[in-house]
Amino acid sequence: MAVKSMTPMVDLKRRALSFVLLAGAVSFFADFVYEGARSLAGPFLALLGASGLVVGTASGLGELAGYGLRLISGRIADRTRAYWPITIAGYLVQMVAVPALALAGNWQVAVGLLVLERVGKATRNPPRDVMLAHAGSQMGGYGWAFGLHEALDQFGALVGPLVMAAILAWRHDFRVAFTALAVPAACTLLLLGVARILYPRTEDFQPRHPAQLERSEFPRSFWIYLVGAGLVAAGFADFPLIAFHFQKTSVLPRTWVPIFYAAAMGAGGAGSLVFGKLFDRAGLKILVPLTLVTALYAPLAFFAGRWMALAGVVLWGLGVGVHESTLAAAIATMVPARRRASAYGLFTAAFGLSWFLGSVLLGWLYDVSLVAMVSAAAGLEIAGVPFFLKVSRGERHAQALPGPE
Repeated sequence: MAVKSMTPMVDLKRRALSFVLLAGAVSFFADFVYEGARSLAGPFLALLGASGLVVGTASGLGELAGYGLRLISGRIADRTRAYWPITIAGYLVQMVAVPALALAGNWQVAVGLLVLERVGKATRNPPRDVMLAHAGSQMGGYGWAFGLHEALDQFGALVGPLVMAAILAWRHDFRVAFTALAVPAACTLLLLGVARILYPRTEDFQPRHPAQLERSEFPRSFWIYLVGAGLVAAGFADFPLIAFHFQKTSVLPRTWVPIFYAAAMGAGGAGSLVFGKLFDRAGLKILVPLTLVTALYAPLAFFAGRWMALAGVVLWGLGVGVHESTLAAAIATMVPARRRASAYGLFTAAFGLSWFLGSVLLGWLYDVSLVAMVSAAAGLEIAGVPFFLKVSRGERHAQALPGPE
């Protein structure tokens, strides 16, 4: 049943929170599926004969598709307001592509399915984030709404790799592990259907403020933040490359790789809860110390032994998780509601292009010089800090009034 305009404020806030929790449950099972598969992607591709350059390029291509195509889905969502149909279509593509990895007979097919999964994510994320922003307008802060959702999302990303590790230790067969992911994939689609029935018009959560009718352009702070986030994205090695390194150097047994990935996802989820609240209080300046600390992931993950490598992977997960949740919250405060899907699409397209170019660069450098690769990764991360400082100093942080639909 749609939310009525005269619904008491307390009930509206309660329903908004319930929607975020249900959307988080959908994301829990979705992340169980595709992050469980991604935790095995590096070793699986290595087993199929892929090189470091192939792994880095394939990972970057997947992220390019996963972020770049959001530019299209975001614009379509803004024009049509068909938030639910676009979201459902994206989830369907993802939940079919991942279990199909069990049928891949060579690395080319496996790469194609991994990229297709990212296409599904690209399709559904902008409209889904708009719906979360609608609910966040009733929850006292966009940071808390997106942080809570990201925590549930990352919890699924923690559980999925652990289950994959258990299956791999039991059967020693990647194909059995990928086939098992069909079960949480079905749960994802079932819960998505429930959410669609219970909350058909999330727009009704959104307060209307006629005073903002003239505000339609993206502010300068949006573009500055985009540059900083793009540099950070370029510095994050995709996990398949990290896992490829573990496989190649025998830093840890193959069955431990998903466990390390689960630890990274757990750190990302916990960090999203904490930094979501901090964002609502302090704004983007919280990204400055976070980025400086997480830049240490590269030397720890690629130079250190087993346990220090775990610390590096945890820092990597913390950085990726918090940046993803903060990205969505920050845009919700900068851009009026009727332009958010386009803003999410544009921003994440640039973010994904940066991730792709960075992944190709880091994959190539890995084959040439590990020292150069680690230096490039850490340097790109740190290069984003001045832009975060510029945004935080240039504008006094406050929650933007949501614009009209």
